[in-house]
Amino acid sequence: MKGEAFLTEARRAFHAAVLDNILSLNEKGIPSNADGSNPSSRILALGIYEAIGIESRAARLAGQCAGNKFETICLDFISSVFLRLRHLRPGSWHCLQITGRGPSSIARFEQYAHLLDLKKAAEENRELASIVGSDYIISPDLVVFRDPEEDAAINRPENLVDHTSGRRTPLRHLNNELPILHASISCKWTLRSDRAQNARTEAINLIKNRKGHLPHVMVVTGEPTPNRIASLALGTGEIDCVYHFALPEMHEAAKKAGNNDAMELIDIMVEGRRLRDIADLPLDLAL
Repeated sequence: MKGEAFLTEARRAFHAAVLDNILSLNEKGIPSNADGSNPSSRILALGIYEAIGIESRAARLAGQCAGNKFETICLDFISSVFLRLRHLRPGSWHCLQITGRGPSSIARFEQYAHLLDLKKAAEENRELASIVGSDYIISPDLVVFRDPEEDAAINRPENLVDHTSGRRTPLRHLNNELPILHASISCKWTLRSDRAQNARTEAINLIKNRKGHLPHVMVVTGEPTPNRIASLALGTGEIDCVYHFALPEMHEAAKKAGNNDAMELIDIMVEGRRLRDIADLPLDLAL
């Protein structure tokens, strides 16, 4: 008899890490991802906390600190699963948490290398700076990227490329030495209107400032309130999909609370392919 699938085990470990580090109850029994002033948020967050089913006595972290921890935990989960899917997506793959901010954080990748030149030109020309502004600044939380391939690797099964053709594609190391961005993942432990808009703005900038292949643009959140998730997930084509850290648990919490509006909104987002569970994300990266 086969044991439990690795993805299921990894998801459980992901939840354990969340509970050990950022998801806890305060002295009033309110989970750390809940909006304490919103009854629906408190009820749903508590339902998710109980459904995950692991005790945590961690002190509540400040918002920024919790966000950084959430990024690290998401990175560990995505790396552990996606890098096992090389048979579906062959190549030299890497998952990384971005700590620096500004154009240089994204300009290390082939599609956005020109942003450093743009930044330098804007610094030297005030008129140009007033035109371009700072909308080219993109600072993802997590990135997934691949290295360009040596011709020897491309030609391993047969003689596929030479020095005559294919001299512009960035996939060949012969043409390009920079890593190729495959996905930009924004991690939002909770969502307020301003935070949702930041993720949307980042996605728009990724789209309009790229040269070449558009990377996946994804958002992961621990927000327990469906209407706040909907503010980001619905009505936008900039983001591939929003991924919830505990989607089945959130739906079950809404069901137990008798919150039909929340259940309906979750169903709309799921059936509309705008909301998925964290466990779907690494598999979607292999698309």
